[in-house]
This record gives sequence, structure tokens and C-alpha cells, in this order.
Amino acid sequence: MGKQRRIFTKEFKQQVVQELDNGKRLPEVCRENDIRQDLACRWRKEYHDDPQHAFGGHGVTAKTEARCVELENEVGKLHMQVGFLKKCVERLQARLAESKKER
Repeated sequence: MGKQRRIFTKEFKQQVVQELDNGKRLPEVCRENDIRQDLACRWRKEYHDDPQHAFGGHGVTAKTEARCVELENEVGKLHMQVGFLKKCVERLQARLAESKKER
């Protein structure tokens, strides 16, 4: 079984970058946080290139939107089923009323 990919939070990445910016040595920060040096360097570069949009994540919004579409489809199906069942109940009530009149 292969090594499982770890997911780091935005706050964790910002903390690593902050430690590096405060003068802590790269190997020390990486050893303490159990990350590779190239990863820490990439985070630092990404943060310094655009601090406002750094560490935005990948695919989270796409997954959320896909889930919304899935749920909207389910709501549509349920709405159609409820409409069908209401018509069935109306027809059954009409038949029941007719059978009572015939007696």
C-alpha cells in the first residue's frame, strides 16, 4: 500500500511561511513540521506572490457545486414523485366517492 497524500490547512501553511519569514531556518521548520523543503519553499513563494489568494485550495468549490447539483436533481425527482402521488390519491378518492354513491 502506497503512502497516503496529506492535506494541509491554509492556517498550517501560513504558520510555516510565518516561521520562515521570522528568520527560522528552512531545514529546522521542515523537520519540526514534518514536511519537505521544496513544499515549504513553494508555499512561501505562493504566499509572497499573492497573499490574498494564496492557499485557496483545489477542487473544493467544484466538489461543493457538484454536490449542490446532485441535491437539486434529487429534489426535482422527489417533487415529481410527490405530484404523481397526489394525483393518485385524488383519483382514488374520486373512485371511492363514486363507489359510495352507487350503494
